[in-house]
Amino acid sequence: MSKPIPPISKYMTPAPFTIGKDDTLAKALEAMREHHIRHLPVVHEGKLVGLLSDRDLKLLRTLRGVDPKSQTVEDAMTPGVFAVQAPTPLDKVATEMAEHKYGSAVVLEGEKIAGIFTTVDALVALSDTFRS
Repeated sequence: MSKPIPPISKYMTPAPFTIGKDDTLAKALEAMREHHIRHLPVVHEGKLVGLLSDRDLKLLRTLRGVDPKSQTVEDAMTPGVFAVQAPTPLDKVATEMAEHKYGSAVVLEGEKIAGIFTTVDALVALSDTFRS
């Protein structure tokens, strides 16, 4: 008999740091460095509107004329966010992330951000599987 597949909420990082779409790229970079994170869900009026990754910031910093102190997060974020509900089975999320090469999934409870599931969290889940 196989074990039941846990929900994504078991392995997500709860209550992730977020950033507003109108905040500056400099503020986003500072938050990522301070909290040692690579993904920031972007919100506007309490709703998820995008995702900003450290890769997005690195790319922008190589372009001429980009001033992180005046450029907004909205200018650099990815608007199409892979988001799932907290009870979604881990295997479904992992499969989708692998198929589309997503680095993270924002976990929602209704429309509220409950957590974030990253490739690091996926490795923790994999490790737990082998220990059981």
